[in-house]
Amino acid sequence: MDPEYFTSYDMCWGTLGTVRPFPGFHADRDALEIQAALESKNAGTLVRILTNRSNAQRQEVAQAYEGQTRKDLAAALKKALSGDVEVLLLELLMPPVQYEAYRLQQAMAGLGTDEETLMEVLCTRSGPRLQEIRAVYKQMYKKELEKELKGETSGDFAKLVLALLNKSEAAGSVQRDVETLSASLNGKKAEAAPWIEVLTSRDSDHLNKVLTGLELTSGQTVNLTVEKRFSGDFRLGLSVLVQCIQNADVYLARRLATMKSSLVHGIMVSHCEEDLLCIRAAFVKLTGASLYSSLQKQFKGDHLQALLAICRSED
Repeated sequence: MDPEYFTSYDMCWGTLGTVRPFPGFHADRDALEIQAALESKNAGTLVRILTNRSNAQRQEVAQAYEGQTRKDLAAALKKALSGDVEVLLLELLMPPVQYEAYRLQQAMAGLGTDEETLMEVLCTRSGPRLQEIRAVYKQMYKKELEKELKGETSGDFAKLVLALLNKSEAAGSVQRDVETLSASLNGKKAEAAPWIEVLTSRDSDHLNKVLTGLELTSGQTVNLTVEKRFSGDFRLGLSVLVQCIQNADVYLARRLATMKSSLVHGIMVSHCEEDLLCIRAAFVKLTGASLYSSLQKQFKGDHLQALLAICRSED
């Protein structure tokens, strides 16, 4: 890790992210150092630079590198590196909205669909951010995200996914929403439509009150209600949505605790400049161990050093 990182008085310590703009940043100097590291296949130097710059700074470095070499930095990284460290550094090079579009595409690629990753992205991003992701998805893949999601999902789960993609906040009464959700559970088969309508069209404070009211009415947690009354992909999707409404940091920490490489990358890269400190705190509370030490038990080599640099410190 660059020692300069901690010495600047210009640091944005108010942020809840772990990766912040590097002080004394010079894109041309970084690009020259990266060029030498690529030639010698010095992964340690590549990791040190790319994990200690903000995403905006990485974009400048990539531009400077292309200006100096007439080569694309991502393509050069692919030639010089391999394995998980290559994947992680390439992900760090993507602009944030592009990376979210990439995660959605990857969740739908190949055989089978990663429904939970679809839900994670859709549940943890605002309506305006999702519209940006939709536009970038079309630019990157020449396909409409909504059509792709329709093709990969079905039934009530498809309706939930599309409602989240197009979510917007509308006014509502907490008491009326509690009554609506309670009534949807009265029949032999629970109704999905009211849950989709309410949980994708209210702000988070309102929804937390609704879920609390529903728990008081039913005498059990909403997660247990969802588990008992719904099934299949819709149950999974609704469970993720409820968890994200109640505490997205805890949900993401639970995902990180699997220590599955793709999930660790996805969450840490997506949230390192936004709220990874909050997720780290939730991880400690959930598992009794810090994310930093947990990464050390699971990963190794340059890949580990890159993850530790993004995580930043012990809790």
